[in-house]
Amino acid sequence: MTCAAKDKTARSADDLIAGGAVTADRREEIEAVAGRYAVAVTPAMLDLIDPTDENDPIARQFVPSAAELDIRPEELADPIGDDAHAPVKGIVHRYPDRVLLKALHACPVYCRFCFRREMVGPGGAGLSGAELNAAIAYVAERPEVFEVILTGGDPMMLSPRRLSDILDRLDAIPHLGVVRLHTRVPVVDPERVGKALTDALRGREKAIWVAVHANHPREITDAAKQALRRLAEAGAALVSQTVLLRGVNDDPAVLEALFRELVKARVKPYYLHHCDLAPGTAQFRTGIEDGWRLMKALRGRLSGLAQPTYVLDIPGGHGKVPVGPGYLEGSDAAGWTVEAPNGQLHSYPAAPGSAAPEGSD
Repeated sequence: MTCAAKDKTARSADDLIAGGAVTADRREEIEAVAGRYAVAVTPAMLDLIDPTDENDPIARQFVPSAAELDIRPEELADPIGDDAHAPVKGIVHRYPDRVLLKALHACPVYCRFCFRREMVGPGGAGLSGAELNAAIAYVAERPEVFEVILTGGDPMMLSPRRLSDILDRLDAIPHLGVVRLHTRVPVVDPERVGKALTDALRGREKAIWVAVHANHPREITDAAKQALRRLAEAGAALVSQTVLLRGVNDDPAVLEALFRELVKARVKPYYLHHCDLAPGTAQFRTGIEDGWRLMKALRGRLSGLAQPTYVLDIPGGHGKVPVGPGYLEGSDAAGWTVEAPNGQLHSYPAAPGSAAPEGSD
């Protein structure tokens, strides 16, 4: 492969072949998938792909596969119900105290498991000036809204000038306390986190939180660590979001290594998402019981700093909930049975005068 082939984002089968991510015999397969879903793999991610490994976890996340064209009956174009909670364009208001603000639909990479894969991509409509005004007015008119989450698309794909303008306008809303940015950029395109971008975040009236999407420890490169450091030094609080993906990170050792790398980079693991029912993503989904097994393994291996919450976004827009695992069972009026990290069971007494645990005799 040539150096030039890895100096630009791969957006086609030819680009992926030239960048060494796939062999030429996969051209037809990739072109068929690209006809439906957006393709983009940044140079930083191309550098991580091992073309000799058929199960490479980085390639699995970003390189199209014919399995994406296998659409199951249970899969949904809008699996978490954004449309059902969109009072104005660009706003999703699912919970009383917080809203999503989707200013654009472009991402630096297009994950093959994306829950908004039917909505995002090159040429996807962002908000016009008038639409952005209406979206910010919606927030300003609702004092119950405490937090605005910039998502999309990836808000760090906005120009620093436009991002700064949006943050200025949110800063001016008295009842807001937090602005959160959901982004892949620090991991997949770390050079984008330069001075202009960090200056846009620095010195804000509102608390700035950045939720970084990372799924595999190999993604936490030296360049990614430096980008995360620049964000932290700009005053952003950092958390992470990870999607549980079959063949990528459904192994306790992989998740342990990822969460340790994140904590070392001053990023608190926040959510481990069960993979959503997006079209063509069955190849990635584990069972919820697999997630329980993994979380129980991590409980005995990692401190609380490195423990995310395992969550499921209920299909249809009904909200995000923790889905375990559980460590308590009701026994009788005397108290509870508690499972320790090593699997041993122990008793714990009920409080004086408390009712018997639900489900007990």
